[in-house]
This record gives sequence, C-alpha cells and structure tokens, in this order.
Amino acid sequence: MMYSEKVLDHFRNPRNVGEIEDADGVGTVGNPVCGDMMSIYIKVEDEKIADIKFRTFGCGAAIATTSMTTELAKGMDLDEAMKITREKVADELDGLPPVKMHCSNLAADALHEAIKDYRKKKGEIMD
Repeated sequence: MMYSEKVLDHFRNPRNVGEIEDADGVGTVGNPVCGDMMSIYIKVEDEKIADIKFRTFGCGAAIATTSMTTELAKGMDLDEAMKITREKVADELDGLPPVKMHCSNLAADALHEAIKDYRKKKGEIMD
C-alpha cells in the first residue's frame, strides 16, 4: 500500500494534536470494523474556528486525515467547515489508497459532529 508524501508527513508530524479543555464543541466518531476512533475539539469565536485539536487512535491514514482536516478547518467559518468532505481531505493529502478512504470519511464526520455539538449547546439545533 502506497501513501503520498503528504500522508506520511501528517502521520509523522501531525498538526493540532491534543484536547481543548473548555472546548465549545466536541465531535467523536469511530469505526468498529477497523477500530479507528477520533475526537475533534473546537474553540469558536465570531462563528469561526479559532482553535482546533484532535485525538485519534487508529492507523496512519486515520491520524493523517484528522491532522489534515484540522489544518483545513482552522480559521474557517462554521458553514464553510461543514462543507469539508472526505474527498476534499483525500485530495489535500494527494490521495489515499481506496481501502483507507473510510479514514478520511471519519475525520470529516468528527469535524461536523463538533460543529453540531457547538450549535446544539448554543440552542441552534434541537434533537
């Protein structure tokens, strides 16, 4: 299985690793089939992602895609960040092997869940 240099770089040197203690929104997703679990934490100011961190337990592709997702989302307004797709993440990493595409799907989902959590806490989304 071949990974691009960007995937290897984000795996070896992941950006925005960690947790935000008083996060405005947290999104956690997992894939029981492969065992990947990821959480994304966001801090929001003026409807923009002012800070973003992640914790991922999984394969190299899962770590790389979560790292890239946080890089893409940082500084974006929330509506724009909700449009980040698994294809966008994979493209930014110069592609992923087809069997690893589910990993980038998880990263985008975790970001979307963090934004939904933030909006729910603000009363914008009802269950």
